[in-house]
Amino acid sequence: MNSATWIVQGVLAFALLGAGGMKLAKSRAQLLASGPSMAWAEDFSARAIKSIGLLEVAAAAGLVLPWALQVAPALTPLAGLAAALLLIAAVTVHVRRHENKAIAAPLFLALLGAFVAVSRFGLIGS
Repeated sequence: MNSATWIVQGVLAFALLGAGGMKLAKSRAQLLASGPSMAWAEDFSARAIKSIGLLEVAAAAGLVLPWALQVAPALTPLAGLAAALLLIAAVTVHVRRHENKAIAAPLFLALLGAFVAVSRFGLIGS
């Protein structure tokens, strides 16, 4: 189970790092101009978008670094839980905006975050 959890942590961290890094690197106007997949940015200020990006990058780091370095490893399941909640919020935004095609990816990633939390809290597997 440890190997599967590491794989899930890596996949989720990679996705969050990419998404968060993009939100940190691009302006709100650039995100809106990048296509319909970023139309949700209309509902958020530039500061809020940067905050979301920072949360995503922090979650990515928290998913990998504490467990790998064995420095405050309890932060890893908490990062999984936080990532799941952040991604459920993303699903909620897409549902509210009737962007049905944009729901599957954050919902799947939220499930990965929940899996990491449950696995690293020791509630499943060994």
